[in-house]
Amino acid sequence: MNRRFALIQALFALAALAAVVWWASHQDAPELPSGKGAFTWLLGAAVLYALATLLRGERWHRVLHLTGVPATRADSYGLTMVGYMGNNVLPARAGEMLRVAFLSRRTDAGKRTLLGTVVAERILDAIALGSIFVAVVYGILRKTTLPSDRPLLAAVAGLALLAVALMAFRVLRSRGALERVHDFLRPLAGAPRALLSRDGVTLLAGSFAIWAVEASVYLAVARSVNIEISGMGALYLVAITNLFAMLPAAPGYVGTFDAAVVFGVKAIGGSGSAAFSYLLLLRFVLFLPITLVGLLVLVGRYGGWSRLRTAARVAEGSA
Repeated sequence: MNRRFALIQALFALAALAAVVWWASHQDAPELPSGKGAFTWLLGAAVLYALATLLRGERWHRVLHLTGVPATRADSYGLTMVGYMGNNVLPARAGEMLRVAFLSRRTDAGKRTLLGTVVAERILDAIALGSIFVAVVYGILRKTTLPSDRPLLAAVAGLALLAVALMAFRVLRSRGALERVHDFLRPLAGAPRALLSRDGVTLLAGSFAIWAVEASVYLAVARSVNIEISGMGALYLVAITNLFAMLPAAPGYVGTFDAAVVFGVKAIGGSGSAAFSYLLLLRFVLFLPITLVGLLVLVGRYGGWSRLRTAARVAEGSA
């Protein structure tokens, strides 16, 4: 099953990357930022992304405590950075399992209980991003910037995915597989179930705040290359790129993230060369600093390379 999933990831990533490379080969050379103002925007984007990462660490810390896991704030923040580093360099979003593997050694919580807290975070993100996407596309940009057929296309794609999910559910139920899945998933349900509370509503509000901060990163990077987008346009970009990132992908969301950025910038009126420049700088700001910082935290706090190899084996076996 792991090999099949890895093959699906590779196919998704290669197809998306091939499309992006073909598209980029037909664009003018990217224009990198120059001047004090452009670099100030980039520095601001990096600071804002650091703030968003700290907010994610705080959110995970609160989810852990809501589930009854006595993790320290230092571990919650540190392993959030290690997890992002892992997602950027390992396949199958294995950074999430790195978080679980390392934290399980520092608390008495079971791995599936800890994995449930990660699932709870992804649920919060999916609700926030889906709500932002629908509100921005149908409520604002449809009347001003986006072509009228793009929202309809997104809606049709969503309905198609829902139909496929329902068909898969019926097949699994008819074969009795759902009972086995239920037994496996029971320990994971604690954290998602805990979200059905007043604290869960607070965490959801915090998730909207996190994505608003990340949208400001997208906006600042756009300003550095003189792409004029509105705050609503930045929210649209952050929603569509991160919804694409939920698809199976290679490390660092190679291919899927790039295709989403190009599609999003073009949809809100950006030129091809501007989209290419924007993609390169956005990748630099969102992926390079967090990967380096996560690696430093891993080496300095969690045992370095030997522990990473052990945790990576555990992560790959659990993915």
